[in-house]
Amino acid sequence: MDLQDQLKNLFPDHIESNEPEVVQEQDHVLFIQKEPMICKFEKRKGKATTIIEGYEGSDEDFKILAKEIKTKLSVGGTFKDASIIIQGDYRDKIMEILKVKGFKTKRVGG
Repeated sequence: MDLQDQLKNLFPDHIESNEPEVVQEQDHVLFIQKEPMICKFEKRKGKATTIIEGYEGSDEDFKILAKEIKTKLSVGGTFKDASIIIQGDYRDKIMEILKVKGFKTKRVGG
């Protein structure tokens, strides 16, 4: 007995649908500020990290921005203490992503 037969036994009234499921994506508009965001490089515990600070909008907007950056760069990172911490030295790429979104950035450190 395969999985399909088991599911039919568990849910006999279920009718299969071949239509794709519609998922609505929310386009969230981020607050664009006049002051530049600070993009700096640090070594923490011997590992390179890129830190983005200086966002004046809400924390939720900053978390959304952090998720977008981590997804585009395919790296790990976190949002902590009003700053985005990205694993690795990606200052140039992050500054380019932020410029495309309309943010001003300032490079700090090395």
